[in-house]
Amino acid sequence: MFIDPVIADLGISRSAVSTAYLVGTLTGALAMPLVGRTLDRFGARRVVVVIGLVFGGTLCALSAVSSVVGLTAGFVAIRMAGQGALGLAATTVVALWFDRRRGTALGLVSAIGASAISLTPVLLEVLVSDWGWRRAWLAEGVVVLAVVLPVAWFALRDRPADLGQQPDGATLHDDEPPAPQWGVPRGMALRTPFFWVVTAGVAARGLLSTAINFHQISLLTARGLTATAAAANFLPQTAATLVATLATGFLVDRMRSQPLVALCMAALLGALVLGTWVTPGLSAVLFGLLLGAAGGGMRTLEAATFPRYFGTRHLGGIRGVVVSVSVGSTAFGPVLFATLHDLTGSYTPALLLAAPVPLAIAVAALLIRPPTIDAADEPVVANADARPAD
Repeated sequence: MFIDPVIADLGISRSAVSTAYLVGTLTGALAMPLVGRTLDRFGARRVVVVIGLVFGGTLCALSAVSSVVGLTAGFVAIRMAGQGALGLAATTVVALWFDRRRGTALGLVSAIGASAISLTPVLLEVLVSDWGWRRAWLAEGVVVLAVVLPVAWFALRDRPADLGQQPDGATLHDDEPPAPQWGVPRGMALRTPFFWVVTAGVAARGLLSTAINFHQISLLTARGLTATAAAANFLPQTAATLVATLATGFLVDRMRSQPLVALCMAALLGALVLGTWVTPGLSAVLFGLLLGAAGGGMRTLEAATFPRYFGTRHLGGIRGVVVSVSVGSTAFGPVLFATLHDLTGSYTPALLLAAPVPLAIAVAALLIRPPTIDAADEPVVANADARPAD
């Protein structure tokens, strides 16, 4: 909603704005492991306050931007704080507060977030049209500061033990010590093959879903849909995202993560293949449903899987690496699809070239076993030379 007005007002090219966005995305992604470790060290309450200040302050500052240099700096901060750090902190703190119902809780959080994201363009279209892009960005910044800071400071607590509770809302008795936390150090988690299977699924979803969404109007109109119908395809995607998010959250509490990763990748593979011959009507709706289901399911699955297999003591650091890969992957998909389209005049080669990626991840998910936990509730990491310290 901001791109065209910014280009017209600042007198810069579309490629310059795209490059600024690429730099901002990659730089923001590189900061995620540090944000994750900061969450582990200082707790979500203080970290979210800082994130809110950076995010809201940057949005306010962007309302006064006058050059591509300032725009690039703004993109770095909002991609780091908004898409990356704030989402990482929110889902991590939910994972710390729930155990038996962790998947369900994360599914609800992700569903609410996906709904808000789907409604945002409609609201921003009105704001930008009526107020202009500068006042709209200023309004966004004020809203972020007014909402995030009070919620973080007054309503958020780092862990259940801060309120004398256990995960899932259980109350501790006066003579009952809190259950000890366990967790695999980040370096050990990164040495497990299953970590990279799930991370590869997250990266594939970010890379390919973003590539398709970025070029969706062009891709679907080339297959015979009108521009209006191509834009309306976001509706089945949104509906499928919500359903898959809630369903995955429910299922991940009750079954292994391996088949769920494979199902998410199968949905992504189906969308890629269907995109090569989609036509107006039912196939276009199915295309949107598959793409939305893959994204919603994988997002919830990642957030719930790692605390199950790697514990919560170092969860922020572990998930920071995953979010870094996820955010970074979104920067390359649109460029890859655009390049192949320019060379061939069609999106079919890009779709077919990408299809083996989710297929390989699905097979790996079914073949590679996740870490297990022994009777003492300590993590046993496959192929690790040493057990994690307490």
